[in-house]
Amino acid sequence: MTMNLQSLKANPGARRRKLRKGRGIAAGQGASCGFGMRGQKSRSGRPTRPGFEGGQMPLYRRVPKLKHFELVNAKQFTVINVAKLSDCKAGSTVNLDSLVKDGIVTSPKHPLKVLGNGDLTVKLTVQAAAFTASAREKIEAAGGHCEVI
Repeated sequence: MTMNLQSLKANPGARRRKLRKGRGIAAGQGASCGFGMRGQKSRSGRPTRPGFEGGQMPLYRRVPKLKHFELVNAKQFTVINVAKLSDCKAGSTVNLDSLVKDGIVTSPKHPLKVLGNGDLTVKLTVQAAAFTASAREKIEAAGGHCEVI
């Protein structure tokens, strides 16, 4: 059997009869056409606009708009200022483990980032995931060295 346009046929149950609303009980959608008895949703025309919540302040007006979008995958760091590093012994290597051991950092959940607030007088080798430009300047000005892990 060859297939051509004349022989195409819809699957059984794919084409249903059109509902004849308001044409009596036998039609299945008589009188009120499936809209119930009375009320706003039974009236002709679109009853309410999209987003309407019955007079309550709708969601699209309740939520704040266009303030600042938070970064989806923001990098999180355990931060420490250069001023705290001046408590360390001169010539030592400073990293997250040594700072925890010395009690300078208490909760090392994230990688270490060194910020440039304060002054540094001792020479240190600092190992961290990130440095700010001012922190790098101050560590190197004191004769130290910055290593990015």
